[in-house]
Amino acid sequence: MQYYNSSTAPLPQDALIGGKATNLYRLIASGMPVPPFVVIPQNVLNSLVPEAVQTADPFTIIAYIQQIAIPQNDIDTIIASLPDANFYAVRSSAIDEDGTAFSFAGQYATHLFVPKAQLIEKIKMVWCAAFSERVVAYRKNNQLKAHFGIAVIIQVMIDADAAGVGFGMNPVNGNTNEKIISAVYGLGEGLVSGAFNADNYILKAGEITMQLAQKTHQMVFDDANASGIQTIEVAAEFQNKPALQQPQILQLGNVLDALFVKFGRHQDIEFAIKDAQIYILQTRPITTVEAVKPPTGAYILWDNSNIIESYPGVTTPLTFSFISKSYEGAYKLFSAFMGVDAAVIHQNQQVFANTLGFINGRVYYNLKTWYHMLAMLPGYSINARFMEKMMGVKERFDIPETYRIAKSKAWFSIAVMAIKMYGRFIQLPSKRKAFMLLLEKTITSYKAINYQTKNSNELMQLYLDFERTLLNEWKAPLLNDFFAMIWFGLLQKQCEKYTFSTNPNIHNDLLCGSSDIISTQPIHRTIAIATAITADEALKTLFLTQSEAVIWNKLVEETSENGKAIKAQIDLYLSDFGERCIGELKLETISYTQDPVKFIKIVQSYVETGITMRSTSGKMEASLRQNAEMELNDGLKYHPFRKWKLKGTLKKARELVSARENLRYERTRAFGIVRMLFSHIGTQFHNEGIISHPRDIFYLTKQEIFAYIEGTSVNQDVQKLIAIRKEAFESYRHQEPPSERFATYGVVYHANDFFSMGKVESIEGDLKGVGCCPGKVRATVRVVVDPGSITSLDGDILVTTSTDPGWVTLFPSASGIIVERGSLLSHSAIVSREMGKPCIVGVTGLLKTLHTGDLVEMDGSKGTITIIQKA
Repeated sequence: MQYYNSSTAPLPQDALIGGKATNLYRLIASGMPVPPFVVIPQNVLNSLVPEAVQTADPFTIIAYIQQIAIPQNDIDTIIASLPDANFYAVRSSAIDEDGTAFSFAGQYATHLFVPKAQLIEKIKMVWCAAFSERVVAYRKNNQLKAHFGIAVIIQVMIDADAAGVGFGMNPVNGNTNEKIISAVYGLGEGLVSGAFNADNYILKAGEITMQLAQKTHQMVFDDANASGIQTIEVAAEFQNKPALQQPQILQLGNVLDALFVKFGRHQDIEFAIKDAQIYILQTRPITTVEAVKPPTGAYILWDNSNIIESYPGVTTPLTFSFISKSYEGAYKLFSAFMGVDAAVIHQNQQVFANTLGFINGRVYYNLKTWYHMLAMLPGYSINARFMEKMMGVKERFDIPETYRIAKSKAWFSIAVMAIKMYGRFIQLPSKRKAFMLLLEKTITSYKAINYQTKNSNELMQLYLDFERTLLNEWKAPLLNDFFAMIWFGLLQKQCEKYTFSTNPNIHNDLLCGSSDIISTQPIHRTIAIATAITADEALKTLFLTQSEAVIWNKLVEETSENGKAIKAQIDLYLSDFGERCIGELKLETISYTQDPVKFIKIVQSYVETGITMRSTSGKMEASLRQNAEMELNDGLKYHPFRKWKLKGTLKKARELVSARENLRYERTRAFGIVRMLFSHIGTQFHNEGIISHPRDIFYLTKQEIFAYIEGTSVNQDVQKLIAIRKEAFESYRHQEPPSERFATYGVVYHANDFFSMGKVESIEGDLKGVGCCPGKVRATVRVVVDPGSITSLDGDILVTTSTDPGWVTLFPSASGIIVERGSLLSHSAIVSREMGKPCIVGVTGLLKTLHTGDLVEMDGSKGTITIIQKA
């Protein structure tokens, strides 16, 4: 009988040995430790079955195979070609088994601890399994072409101390940055069959997360019958100990990496460990997910490095449906401002409708649409490379024909746009003032409404009126943002060009101390409240000894003059800043206005940590500004024109940056009205039995809510829809977030890798970011993912992915601030400058490098972070 030994090389091209055996040969070629084996090819076994029988029904074929007399001499020859062993594993190897599309996992037969005397019997049993009902059904269900027969592997049996499976990527969520290894004591059959609990080890960036199971039983050699396997109990002292040791996990991780390089796809391996030696028993491509696919189809680049500041973490469907339409309208309006022809905007509705993407419940910018909007501007036709550089676009995309205009027309459009933009720039202060008056009038009127008396239709109409009145009149903030970007850039360039200072961030220092920025007011007002509480022993004791809920109830009932005064200050704060909270632009966020107890917790933390007006009255921001102005005056005293020009730029930059922050706060107030409207719709829906809980409303989109009210919904059972959404979004919350930047091809939600790090800039040398506020600090790192989980940093350096305005209540207790995302104009940068807190933003790989307890030194001027000691 012809067979191939594991040492046979090279194999004949026509060798029909099946997928599993082929992969075993590839493992050997990769240098992997594979137990010796032989494989009897499919065509050799087929030759023992007449053609007439091969076309018969499966039962006839199986009956015939069982009667075939395989010569014992052939088996003896096979055994002689293998190292001396007492027992063997007999496995299947079908032509299309363990392939890139279908694994046939569990469909065929495997026999373990087979003695020499039983080899012929087990070979026939594996062979017959190819015609079993389950294999026939598997092929039919997957529309696979029928193949007659199978190849059979005979492999030296490993009496494993531990065994398991390993995945080169997370097969559950498609995260290619994670490897999953599962292991049990004894043989791996108990794990593969699902009979036993297994340890799970998550390997990511060289770090291991162990999820240990209680392993009560294991499968081992059946010594009573001198063949096969049996189940026995694991000794009590080992049941809760890891089946694998750290070096073995890391070694398996290296194996998975090497196989990915060799095969070009992440692999699913089976392994066994005997006397600390790892053996790879088989490998196959992961087929349960398709996170890696050829880069074909429409290319899109996704990025959330800036928008995560506004929409951190998982965002609900209602918020995304609301903001996606808001962004669409805003950028249509902005493009019109910039001279894009109305016909071009109309022809490219789809571009504006897709400025944002929703990836695993998280908001991303679609950079392709941003690039396409840039290409619509008249200046792009004249100098595409300059426009791309100015806007910071690193990726180029295909440009539709509808965008391209003649250069002569482009010059004319630019001239017209320049005249219009100059006029808008001159009118901007008055436009801002008019917008603020409209906003204040609108919000005041909406706050006066008794929403509890309104039904769902009336609440919907109130939203639509609010949208028409205010949300569609966002011209002034858009223009201010545009001019703020330009004047900030001019200020930075002039500071660099005139070289009057060696401080690379002198332009930031010049912007410090702007007392008209509203973003710092919540901090100052909160500190003032905490100071007043600290000065009153009774109130201080209340805040130090009671829970925030009890404190609020006591304040509501307070009769003392000081108590009433504190309650009045808190009420005024909630009226002015109640919507300024963590996640303030997410409609599902419960604001301080809605739940004052959350604000009491912040005040309580200030009292507990001794943050008072006296402890924070250093006026560092004023000092930074004064010193920077002195440098400017001294450095340019012999260049009066330059000084005059730079001071004019500085004045306008200060005005625009301050207005930018203040207008962002007004956006927060407007979003607060939208939050209130939809929260009341949720209450109405709940009262009418439409949804199970008032907050379930956030799991529907705006369009779905209105369609249900108006009778145009395609799904009337919204409770089932909500249940599906809640389950999906709960899983998103527990998943690793997708990468900061990644690419997709073709259908976005199909077979794309959202966790690819290929588009993220690599870290070289020390950690470095953008210095936003000067000062050197040597302190312990505190990594904060959820700002609601802590009340004080106690002088640690705050390290996080991104911040929004709600984070500022943590800033006073931090000695420094380091943020992975953001820019010089991001909120954390502006507020840290106002507070004089050393701050660095835009630090690539920050949370992958720093961990809570690490001792570091940060230089807020140079933007460098030096690790002194790891925790």
